[in-house]
Amino acid sequence: MAKKSFGKLKIILIVLCAVCAGAFLLVLARKKLAPRQQEGAVYTVRAETYENAIEIAGTVSAAQEQSLQALGTGTVIGVYAKQGDRLKKGDLIVQLDSSEQEYNLANLDYQMASARVTGSAREIELMETQRLSLLQKIADRRIIATFDGIMAELDVDAGDSLEAKDSIGTLVNVDYLIAEVEIPETDIQKLRENQRVDFTFPAYDGEVQGYVWSWPAIGTVTTRGATVVKAKIRIDDYPAVILPNFSFTGRIQITEPVTNIIVERWAVGYEDGQAFVEFVGRKGKVYVQAEPYGEEYVKILDGLSGGEILREQAVPPPSGMNRMRGGSGRMRVR
Repeated sequence: MAKKSFGKLKIILIVLCAVCAGAFLLVLARKKLAPRQQEGAVYTVRAETYENAIEIAGTVSAAQEQSLQALGTGTVIGVYAKQGDRLKKGDLIVQLDSSEQEYNLANLDYQMASARVTGSAREIELMETQRLSLLQKIADRRIIATFDGIMAELDVDAGDSLEAKDSIGTLVNVDYLIAEVEIPETDIQKLRENQRVDFTFPAYDGEVQGYVWSWPAIGTVTTRGATVVKAKIRIDDYPAVILPNFSFTGRIQITEPVTNIIVERWAVGYEDGQAFVEFVGRKGKVYVQAEPYGEEYVKILDGLSGGEILREQAVPPPSGMNRMRGGSGRMRVR
């Protein structure tokens, strides 16, 4: 019987020791955690950049482009340019055989000379109209440059036979480049002439700048059913590696990018109407200029530059979602 009582007593003593040890550990844990709770939360100041821009994409084209085409059927008797040549407006590029047209003109001139002696004024008038037509036909046997430019491509040789509308090459003016882009109707009121446009080309490592040149006073409905305005963007200075028909993405800068320094409003305290903050790891208050920025943030106008870690000055409302809104988060001092 004595042994049985001794066993029960032993069990009770073990339980009491366990309870005392647990209580001791709980008190110790509370003492260690107390300073951390008293220090409160911290917030990180961050720089937030706002860009007011219209995103665009497309391809660039030459300032001017002339598709070289024969205006009539005939045989090429002369080619006076080659690919890469710089030409002036009016330069002859290709000459087609015009002997038939020249014969017809000479014959008409002979008839007109006789008509001036024996014919009527009406007959001479009709002949003069016919002569203008023959002169145009002779001119159509020549392919000439319609502007100053560079021969981008030319595929024709003397002796070739051409049909009307055959394309034999391209003349381009690359003094500047043009891009036609679609602007949504909701953004058209933001456009201004000479607004800066930043281009990015897959063929070039860097940005190229252009500007808004013009846009029509009428919209266009796309195949998607959207209403857009087709604005023209001009690039005056560009690297030689950028060629007509190269693709790009870009931004029309409506206003210059604005960087705001923001932090949760609970990181800012007020003393006699003056805003202040306290840095983690440093004693003392740092006075700043601040103004409200939405419901949960303030914008720092002066005194901070971003990246600083601040102590909490006011306790936020008990909503976990509110505390985490905005991305910077709330963390405990370690």
